[in-house]
Amino acid sequence: MIRQLDEKTLVSGQISPGDVAQLKTSGVTMIVNNRPDGEDPGQPEAGEIEAAAEAAGVAYRFIPIRRGIGPSDVEAMQEAIAACDGKLLAFCRSGNRSALAWAVARREQGASVEELQQAAQNAGIDLTPVAHLL
Repeated sequence: MIRQLDEKTLVSGQISPGDVAQLKTSGVTMIVNNRPDGEDPGQPEAGEIEAAAEAAGVAYRFIPIRRGIGPSDVEAMQEAIAACDGKLLAFCRSGNRSALAWAVARREQGASVEELQQAAQNAGIDLTPVAHLL
């Protein structure tokens, strides 16, 4: 399920290489993979999704978030957001990690806590796990 956080950012659970062409058709110009390889048996490897993105002409960033969102994760998310000239789809197992990383990155870029909480709420996401970082 793809959820929209703002005019530019979407989050979802795991995607497959076969999803990339359809994502491009729907306006996605960058894919951010927040899921470490090997998290679950059978999940597509980052390299497979990167190859599909490259073949489709979609930018790709691998920003695996393993145990909480660290400063380097936030910085990499900020860079991805800034570099994206269309829609950005960030994914992980469920979309929650990606949304939390987006919220912290956007807060550090100056977005208000209220704006972020409203966007997350509209997408069915709870920002409580990162409230201390907002």
